[in-house]
Amino acid sequence: MIQETIRVGGVETFSTVDFPEKICATVFMQGCPWRCPFCHNAMLQDINADSGFVWSKFVEFLKTRTKLLDAVVFSGGEPLVQNGLETAIKQVKELGFKIGLHTGGYRPEHLEKIIPLLDWVGFDIKAPFIDDKYEKAIGVCVKTQLPAVLKSLDILLASGIDFECRTTCDPRILSIKDIENIAVFLANKGVKKYFLQKYRPIPSDTQTSDSDCEKFFVDKEFLSSLQQKFEVFGIRK
Repeated sequence: MIQETIRVGGVETFSTVDFPEKICATVFMQGCPWRCPFCHNAMLQDINADSGFVWSKFVEFLKTRTKLLDAVVFSGGEPLVQNGLETAIKQVKELGFKIGLHTGGYRPEHLEKIIPLLDWVGFDIKAPFIDDKYEKAIGVCVKTQLPAVLKSLDILLASGIDFECRTTCDPRILSIKDIENIAVFLANKGVKKYFLQKYRPIPSDTQTSDSDCEKFFVDKEFLSSLQQKFEVFGIRK
């Protein structure tokens, strides 16, 4: 699964939502070991898929945007799959951009290696930290995956880097109680920032209604209890 050369599925050349309070370009890296049922980027799962993207041309493009963009975010897919990530980050950082990373915590040894190069991390928490629940959320055997997620979280906490945790509230796999369990765990670990993201049904999901998706965001008592647990708590729809 892991390869030396960087593979990119595509980029968003201008984004105001992928790095808090920064204008950025977002790089969608190819490859992901997980099969989350709510994934809207399934085309990025195969690391061997060839999009025809030429990394060196993107670097040249960034050189023309040094006064227009604040940062570059490496998203996915799962960026930590690719060994070439460190080199790519260094190339971008040398141009003066801040660096953001979106990750689910796969491969913590790689996260630990690159974390000195990062300015911010968006850390996706898929489910309560219970084997069967996490396995349902990532779609693959969780035996080695959940320990990796927990180790990645510990690395982020120890690093002092600015980061947030966020959970996509897919009503097919998560309940309000599940979100409460996640929040309690994260708060007890010392996480300061937590966000809930609304699930938007994937094309094959014809059963989930908008009211199903909204149920996490209409319970004021539930939301108030989460807000009290974190320095920063928010909802993204």
